[in-house]
Amino acid sequence: MLVSLVTMAQENLAKERPDAVFMGNSITQNWRHFHPGYFSENNFIGKGIGGEVTAQMLIRFRKDVILLQPKVVVIFAGTNDIAQNQGYVTHSQIMDNIASMADLARFHGIKVILCSVLPAGEYVWRPDEFNEMVRPAVAIERLNRMIEEYAQGNNCRYVDFWTPMSDGQGAMKKDLSSDGVHPYPDAYFAMEALLTPVIRELCKP
Repeated sequence: MLVSLVTMAQENLAKERPDAVFMGNSITQNWRHFHPGYFSENNFIGKGIGGEVTAQMLIRFRKDVILLQPKVVVIFAGTNDIAQNQGYVTHSQIMDNIASMADLARFHGIKVILCSVLPAGEYVWRPDEFNEMVRPAVAIERLNRMIEEYAQGNNCRYVDFWTPMSDGQGAMKKDLSSDGVHPYPDAYFAMEALLTPVIRELCKP
């Protein structure tokens, strides 16, 4: 009888465990808003907060990811760091924050998907002088190389949204976004086509 109760408890826990938690910023927040069915029907949870940088995500990572014990975490972060939403930060510091989230997840038995930062030629909430100095397209490409290299060397999967969404100059294709940073609702369908099979593969027993 005791064995049956333990087995039932384990089965219930397995049923309640999310397949994936998406950790991110406004792009992830919008994803959950535009495509709620994608999350509810696939046992995914969206944890995007607009404007956040990777340091802020790392602070809430335990509460918003580890305590939920998903099978997979999708870490989709970095563009607000490049935009210096919370002040100047180096590429190494951004990567350290992303790596710390990935390391925490793997330590707790959660598989990790690292997503490329989306292409952006400028940040519309920043003055022209900022964009000319920072050159977001170049900065994002460099960060994406670092994210991909980390994924390859640390048992994480890397999903490249940047390549199909770039206009060839490092900016986002004009038909995918109104501001060059945040995708239109329909653009998420293409992103889902790239990401979902990877999540499903990692969720297999």
